[in-house]
Amino acid sequence: MVGVGVVGAGYWGPNLIRNFAAISEAQMVAVADRDRGRLEHIGAQFPGVELVEGLDDLLSDERIQGIALATPADSHFPLAKRVLEAGKGVFVEKPLARSVAECEELIDLAEAKGQVLMVGHTFEYNAAVQYVEDCIDRQELGEVYYIYSQRLNLGVVRRDVNALWNLAPHDISIALRWLKQMPVKVDARGYTYLQEGVEDVVYLNMQFADGVAVHIHVSWLDPGKVRRTTVVGSEKMIVYDDASTEAKIQLFDKGIDRQGKDGSLGDFDSFGKFQLIQRAGDVLIPRIDFAEPLRAECQHFAECVADGRKPITDGANGLRVVKILEAATRSLAEGGLSVRIQ
Repeated sequence: MVGVGVVGAGYWGPNLIRNFAAISEAQMVAVADRDRGRLEHIGAQFPGVELVEGLDDLLSDERIQGIALATPADSHFPLAKRVLEAGKGVFVEKPLARSVAECEELIDLAEAKGQVLMVGHTFEYNAAVQYVEDCIDRQELGEVYYIYSQRLNLGVVRRDVNALWNLAPHDISIALRWLKQMPVKVDARGYTYLQEGVEDVVYLNMQFADGVAVHIHVSWLDPGKVRRTTVVGSEKMIVYDDASTEAKIQLFDKGIDRQGKDGSLGDFDSFGKFQLIQRAGDVLIPRIDFAEPLRAECQHFAECVADGRKPITDGANGLRVVKILEAATRSLAEGGLSVRIQ
């Protein structure tokens, strides 16, 4: 059993504490937060958890082998660096850090110290996301044409990061997992309404070498909660709706076929040799044995710390997402100009 400490008992930290306290792979040892009121709230819910004010208390506690960080994004790098330097594994909520250089430094440090570095890309532990990945891998959709996603809500409005850095890491990590490649270039446009210099709405486009396009729309200024991603393929199309309670996955057997005037199907060297035929078949709503993704993520972190194995969402995974975020930030600053991924 791995002893775990959590830094941050604000918005997201209590979810980590709840899950680490519930799993057999971990012992929820202590929580650190500067806000005494937050600590008292945690203490009332989890009487056996020690309450401390700073990271130093967790680093010096020999009962703790792994520390999870649920703190503002700008603090991720300095705190994660201290944890690794102290010889403990670290779980960092997304984004891993605020720059490519910081991510690379954390990766090198984790390797040098022989410690686990894991980033909280929670949706990669989601059974529905894994179902779509399996469909793509076995080519049930045919050739993937494009992906588009919406992650919209009214709040929570952040001050430390914009909607791109707060919301888009989820959809970027999902797309990279499904496509198993990095884009060659990105462009982004954002709009600011509530706070000067902090984009509330962002439209991100990613272009891949094989022609696949990914469009991501994120906003914390929208009347309804939308978490929907559509993958359009040459044979079938699939919709993943995380906000749905009844049909998280819908697989559509529909598309457009090119049929030759002689009745054959396939590629033709001129437009006059084929016509476009709309095809509409069944809609499948598969049964998904759904467990809380965050629970699976916390279990995975504890197992990785215990066994010394590399996490699914390791430092390299976090680095890939931050590379795209960094390039998209440049594009935002340049009015939506395309930026190549180095």
